[in-house]
Amino acid sequence: MKERAASRARTAAAYALFALAATLVNLGAQRVASTVWPWPMRDLAALAAGTGAGLAVKYLLDSRWIFAFKGRGVAQDLRAFIRYAATGVLTTGIFWAVELGFLSVFRAEWARYAGGAVGLCLGYTAKYFLDRRLVFGSPRE
Repeated sequence: MKERAASRARTAAAYALFALAATLVNLGAQRVASTVWPWPMRDLAALAAGTGAGLAVKYLLDSRWIFAFKGRGVAQDLRAFIRYAATGVLTTGIFWAVELGFLSVFRAEWARYAGGAVGLCLGYTAKYFLDRRLVFGSPRE
């Protein structure tokens, strides 16, 4: 029982660390894209670049280290990635809703970040359970 609890704690810590890594990659890619993008709609291009980079990093880390996923070919890997991205759309909605909710209620800059932190925690928690059920199956324990 203790070993199982320790294993779950390690999984949760790794998942949180990977979420942080993906967030930093996302923000870094946004920064780079907004600096080098010479055409109109720079902010949209930066958002797309950051989202894509963060998604790719998080998928690679989660699939390998959290869920020990080993696809049997390109088709299975692609299907898993598409399902992973789809669960990300839903959980991004959770994150945005909470952040914008905090901002609309408190109308202060601190509320954006507080709401973002709460929304990310809720969104990533939901994403773990969705990914476990719909994308990869049980995590490595």
